[in-house]
Amino acid sequence: MASNLIRTVLPDSQRRSVQDLTADLDLSAGDVSAKRSAFWIMLALSAVIATAGVLSDSTATVIGAMIIAPLATPIMGLALGLAKGRPRAALQSVWFVVRGVVLVVAVGALFSLLVPTTFDLLANSQIASRTSPGLLDLVAAVATGFAGAIALARRDVAAVLPGVAIAISLVPPLAVAGVCLGDGAPSLAGGAMLLFVSNVVALVLAGTLVYATTGYGVASAAPDGRSRRRTYVTITVVLAIIAIPLAGNTAFTYAVARRAERVEQATDAWLAVVPGATVTHVSYSGSTLEIDIRTPGDLPDTDALMDALVGTIPDGTPVIVETSLGERVDAGTIGG
Repeated sequence: MASNLIRTVLPDSQRRSVQDLTADLDLSAGDVSAKRSAFWIMLALSAVIATAGVLSDSTATVIGAMIIAPLATPIMGLALGLAKGRPRAALQSVWFVVRGVVLVVAVGALFSLLVPTTFDLLANSQIASRTSPGLLDLVAAVATGFAGAIALARRDVAAVLPGVAIAISLVPPLAVAGVCLGDGAPSLAGGAMLLFVSNVVALVLAGTLVYATTGYGVASAAPDGRSRRRTYVTITVVLAIIAIPLAGNTAFTYAVARRAERVEQATDAWLAVVPGATVTHVSYSGSTLEIDIRTPGDLPDTDALMDALVGTIPDGTPVIVETSLGERVDAGTIGG
């Protein structure tokens, strides 16, 4: 049954040879000089494009950087090296990844010098979406890793590789990390780096499993295969460790979203006496709850709103109400 599944995933008629895969993924094989120069040139350009796209909040530009970024090559080369039982090739791939990370982060940090000191990092959707990764990001990364490994191993689905490059986020979070570090926001940079590391580990795990189970690996030197199993276990444990903060962040994000929903419901009830008034946005600025309202006229007494919010948000939370008329009302502090 397992062999039938493998032949379905990777038919013999479409299987690429291990030599072909090695030539594509190992930057230390074949025409080394040409391959490495292409890698560094394209990585530097993709770093510039990604950083410019992030700072201009341009999704199209960031997608362009994803497509040309070659950082997935040594990452999948690492997976192939592990599957083939060649630690030296795997370590060489790791070295390319590490230096690539330094390059992209440095480009992002350099570009941050152009950012004004009043620039709100979290108001930029390209930054905000990459500094608070969740468990679904890890699930998507694992699935993308499987898709990429299979696409590289098959001759007939190479056309999906640009889609795989877009689906997996490698260079953009590094660019975000560099921008945040340069702008003095190490916690945001840490979130972006967590997204990058989780994506890398997911790619390596998925790629190693695909290449080892579809015949690209070699039998372990140990008779019982302990060496290979140790590699799988190590990668899986690292993936599980990374999943812990991602799961925690997912739970926190869900809790905040649920709280914002309850605040919006309470505010809508408070605004019922003002025809045409609606809540447009609920957010936190630090520890302060901010409620944006579109209204054609004056607001009701905010004391009623504060009473309605008791039990919905923690005591001691300051509440600010901003209206479409340009009015900013300090409603007070919950429980105060």
